Amino acid sequence: MANRRSALKNIATGTAGVLSLSDVFAANKKVLGPKLNGKINHSVCKWCYGKIPLDTFAQECKQMGIASVELLGPEDWPTLKKYGLTCALPNGAGMGIEKGFNDPALHDELVKSYEDIFPKLKEAGYTTVICFSGNRRGMSDYDGMRNCAVGLRRLMPSAEKYGVTVIMELLNSKVNHKDYMCDHTAWGAGLCEMVGSEKFKLLYDIYHMQIMEGDVIANIRQYHKYIGHYHTGGVPGRNEIDESQELYYPAIMKAIVETGFKGFVAQEFIPKRDPLASLKQGVQICDIA
Repeated sequence: MANRRSALKNIATGTAGVLSLSDVFAANKKVLGPKLNGKINHSVCKWCYGKIPLDTFAQECKQMGIASVELLGPEDWPTLKKYGLTCALPNGAGMGIEKGFNDPALHDELVKSYEDIFPKLKEAGYTTVICFSGNRRGMSDYDGMRNCAVGLRRLMPSAEKYGVTVIMELLNSKVNHKDYMCDHTAWGAGLCEMVGSEKFKLLYDIYHMQIMEGDVIANIRQYHKYIGHYHTGGVPGRNEIDESQELYYPAIMKAIVETGFKGFVAQEFIPKRDPLASLKQGVQICDIA
């Protein structure tokens, strides 16, 4: 600890007392090395690193202390297992973001696709899967919530049988996903209450919810019992989560830990710089002591 204080003091002296996140975490890395603190379970979304082969990416993640690579389907799970990694939030069911449970005409097909993937998830040792509300297409928020609940209630007995939590993502409809319905935390929490099963939770995407409603820490504290997963991302632009953007991720991570959350936090920013260096920096920023 004395060496750590000394390193940070030297940085502060050389920069007129102003510390950037990059400086702080570079100093932590120098003193502490690759060992992580263990308060956050680290994951990463592979789609942000599409040019890096999964085999290579998995090895790099393992070296960084990342335990999971997510949003992957069954064809990719063996590669993760080869390197001792899990998939904290798998793909593999549903019809994408725009077509979801708010459309009753899709319920039969959606329920079948999820019931088909549940045994594969259990066999692989995975306990979650992502889902989406779908777009509004002129539908009221209440009607959409009710429609989602009807479809999801059909699915819950099977989810409970296989021990799988179905997690609906909160996305912004302002910038990235125009017309998407599940775009506010309160709406998602209302849906959780209407579904009435512990096997249905929300994916709180910090980037998306900062754009839609702000008050990130207050909303995490208020709605944490409905949240089963977290994603990161810098605002604006969905790039690195360092001092180049408006959110202060160490405080957000502290708030998440204080709720008693034991699941995964996944990096889901699109790197503008060296992708693996930025990923490592993101993990260090979120790895609070």
